[in-house]
Amino acid sequence: MKEFYISDCARMENQTITSLFVVALKQVKSKKSGELYLSLLLADRSGQVQANMWDNVADAISGFEQDDFVKVKGVVHKYNGRWQLTVHKMRKLGESEIDYSDYLAKTSKDIEQLWQTLCNFVESFQNPWLKSLIKEFIADEALVAAYKTAPAAKTLHHAFVGGLLDHVVSLFTVCDLAARNYPQVNRDLLLSGVFLHDIGKLHELTYQRSIAYTTKGQLLGHMIIELEMLHEKIARVPGFPEELKVLLEHLIISHHGEYEFGSPKLPMFPEALMLHYMDDLDSKMESMRAQFEREAEFDSPWTSYNPSLARPLLNPKKFLEKGLVNSRLVEVPKPVAAVATNPAGVPSNASGNSGEEINDGASNVEEAEPVATSAGEAHEKQSTSPLEALQRKFESHKVTPSLAADKVR
Repeated sequence: MKEFYISDCARMENQTITSLFVVALKQVKSKKSGELYLSLLLADRSGQVQANMWDNVADAISGFEQDDFVKVKGVVHKYNGRWQLTVHKMRKLGESEIDYSDYLAKTSKDIEQLWQTLCNFVESFQNPWLKSLIKEFIADEALVAAYKTAPAAKTLHHAFVGGLLDHVVSLFTVCDLAARNYPQVNRDLLLSGVFLHDIGKLHELTYQRSIAYTTKGQLLGHMIIELEMLHEKIARVPGFPEELKVLLEHLIISHHGEYEFGSPKLPMFPEALMLHYMDDLDSKMESMRAQFEREAEFDSPWTSYNPSLARPLLNPKKFLEKGLVNSRLVEVPKPVAAVATNPAGVPSNASGNSGEEINDGASNVEEAEPVATSAGEAHEKQSTSPLEALQRKFESHKVTPSLAADKVR
């Protein structure tokens, strides 16, 4: 079992660590001097880290390949706000030294509970053709085993063991809610599209060591693979309507939504359009969540650049917490009792030159609020919010109409 994971970088900054990783990327590059160095992307189940080996490179270059497991000794440090590892020594691991559970991230959710939720949605279908079709997939034990463990993508979103199932159940939930708001949407057709839209990832991706593309995945892509899988299962449902088959095919090939994103066709009916937007939304929300988690130890509420979203991200929780801390540092002005004056500039509780209180037998002036007599009472009257401080400031400068003015009215 590993003792150091990439998520531990913050507590080991500028320290030497020895740990085990899988090589997600290996590149041989040249320094300005012309000497070679190794640029690596090392991974474990907690994330990935850039690693560079500057010295003793000749011996290491041929000692391992991409996707191999390696033992590394090096120093953890930050460069341009990102964690890096300067490698001093490394060697390839033997098979007996490898614990595969150390290297692939896994959903934190209960896999069996997620699968049961998916099955419950399928049981709720009203369309007998769609219900029978999806049940053909669910009855395939090998497919189910793969569906429970497959990632939803290589890097962009839900890139972890169980990611596909996590993503699909999330989509079932949001699409079920959205369909209630749009009566023109066929719920069963939409949810069938949800189940099928990424099922080709079972064969497009491999994830024994790190998440990568299979040869079939590279050559065909998951949409073509999904059409093959769909046709195979439809053949097991005698009399399946041709029109329904065409709609399912369109849901599959249009779910990326745009030609430049790999869709052979644009979504052309309501269920296809909703599938595309809900799929896009869920993947982007997961991409944000994962980046906030990866950079949780950063002080700034702004993350580094997110390649899939093509922008840095603002973590609103950090932003609000930082603002709250700053607001507590604002010195709140104490209210100052204002003496109201009449138009002549004479205090409203004075008459002419006598200085005596105007009184018609009963006091028309309310007593002023008692002034705080202790530090504790004064503290209680101070605001913890800049908005409240501003409100108090305005209140303290209000001019109370004079009694003389009241009598004129």
